[in-house]
Amino acid sequence: MEVSVALTIAGSDSSAGAGIQADLKTFSALGVYGVSVVTCVVAEIPGKVSRIEAVDPEMVRAQIEVLTKNFPIAAMKTGLLCSAEIISVIARAIIDLKSRIALVVDPVITATGGDALLERSAIDVYQKELFPLASLITPNLDEASQLLGWKVSDRESMERAGQELKRKFGTAILLKGGHLSGNEAVDLLFVDERTTEYSAPFVRNVATHGTGCTYSAAITAGLAKNLTLPDAIINAKKFVTSAIRDHHRWGEVDALKH
Repeated sequence: MEVSVALTIAGSDSSAGAGIQADLKTFSALGVYGVSVVTCVVAEIPGKVSRIEAVDPEMVRAQIEVLTKNFPIAAMKTGLLCSAEIISVIARAIIDLKSRIALVVDPVITATGGDALLERSAIDVYQKELFPLASLITPNLDEASQLLGWKVSDRESMERAGQELKRKFGTAILLKGGHLSGNEAVDLLFVDERTTEYSAPFVRNVATHGTGCTYSAAITAGLAKNLTLPDAIINAKKFVTSAIRDHHRWGEVDALKH
């Protein structure tokens, strides 16, 4: 039986709710075989990042090289990339794959709890070297604000931000509005001359961790299975909404305390 293969290039989350671990679990849940390139190791629990240690850039390159030569990768995504040097290495390693493998870029800049995950100089390298290779970029409102230099805070500013990001980077943009107030979690896809809304009931009273990783991984899984981009997003939106709604409740355990 032929199995679709997807690649994630991201950081390792010790609590397994985000990063490589979340991506691989999402791929598996959606019937896709996942392979991975580790960019950094993050000591964290939900809401708290204790330490980040980057993998040597040449080791990142070696992982990409061996996987792309030996697996029929149908789609790939990036998550936490840690440094400008690592981003450059990744861009150079995958540039020849652009024409045949879809790339979803989740521009991870800060953790859900607010901890900085990416050095400032790396954001410029993201924009100059990696974004031009992307089939889809999936910023949340905070990330869009940092990429544009102005605050994205409501539906009207989302419309303006998405159009500006699409023009700026020349690719499809999925702007995630999960941090907006209201009863619906609304995301907007900007592609070609169209804007498409994807909404789902907002799940309240849940402390989320790794939702962006899971969402982008689910989209990547759909693309690996040859779904169109809109259909991949529809399925991914349903998947991540279900994951938030039906999340495991740890209760009061020491492992989740800061």
